[in-house]
Amino acid sequence: MKSIREIVATPGRLPDDLLERAEPVVLRGVVAHWPMVEAARRSDRAAVDYLRQCWRDEPVAIMTGPPEIEGRFFYNADFSGFNFGRHDAPLPAVMEALLELKRDPRPPCFYVGSTSVDTCLPGFRAHNDLDVGHPDPLVSVWLGNRSRIAAHYDLPDNIACVVAGRRRFTLFPPEQLPNLYVGPLDFTPAGQPVSLVDLKRPDLDRYPRFSEALANGQEAVLEAGDALYIPSMWWHHVEALEGFNVLVNYWWRQSPDQMDSPVAALMLALLTMRDLPPAQRRAWEGIFDHYVFHADGETAAHIPPPARHALAPLSADGALHLRAHLIKRLQR
Repeated sequence: MKSIREIVATPGRLPDDLLERAEPVVLRGVVAHWPMVEAARRSDRAAVDYLRQCWRDEPVAIMTGPPEIEGRFFYNADFSGFNFGRHDAPLPAVMEALLELKRDPRPPCFYVGSTSVDTCLPGFRAHNDLDVGHPDPLVSVWLGNRSRIAAHYDLPDNIACVVAGRRRFTLFPPEQLPNLYVGPLDFTPAGQPVSLVDLKRPDLDRYPRFSEALANGQEAVLEAGDALYIPSMWWHHVEALEGFNVLVNYWWRQSPDQMDSPVAALMLALLTMRDLPPAQRRAWEGIFDHYVFHADGETAAHIPPPARHALAPLSADGALHLRAHLIKRLQR
């Protein structure tokens, strides 16, 4: 496994060509000037006090697990459920509990994931923000003690900013999917399908192709003030390394707002194509190549523009029409 490429960033500024890159990049010190980072560098107590000032009286969703899971929020033994529970709690109470648990040599695991900063911590971004070149990114906070989040992908591009503690990121390019032994698509610990391989103790007898994924993986440890650009669809395993960790991330899509998630197409393909006879699957593979993956200006050029309908460039009205058409067909 190689190290993720690093650059020493100007605080508060992203490289001009960052969003055009197809590879992950570590941005050392890009948010080191944030008041939150400066507080965290003083102490965990200072970080908690800073976040408490930003908190609005609204609970956050927290995942909790026993010490035995060693921070690995995952399925239970027979995959009938999960090895953790979920409940709501006030953020200050969660943070105070984390400070107390730092004294415990074998603490339970606490994890607050993907919580909207603007909802939970209004005012935070007034002094702690990053221009990612998108007018309206989704900005989320992740907080907890030591945790291991299984390798998964996200559709949006992602900049993950460590603002307290340390995190180890292990990334795999999209083409490593066959070597990651991914679990169920529609029954997942936190929304996205995850690799079933325990990165801390990979069982290569059970998952032999994972050795190929490791050979193509990239890794970095980020300190408070560092950030990582994770391109869309790159698989990433995230490990929080301290008893108190906070991360703020920015998600955005490089596609029109009217586009739905491609996961919908995958689920429909499973419903309609996967179990066809091989010859028919090959025929549909050719159809998808023609109309989707290799589509260009010539694909529908022989049809008068007003008559192209679904083959026209996707507009907001066109998206509404396609959704209505799909819903009608699925209800038959």
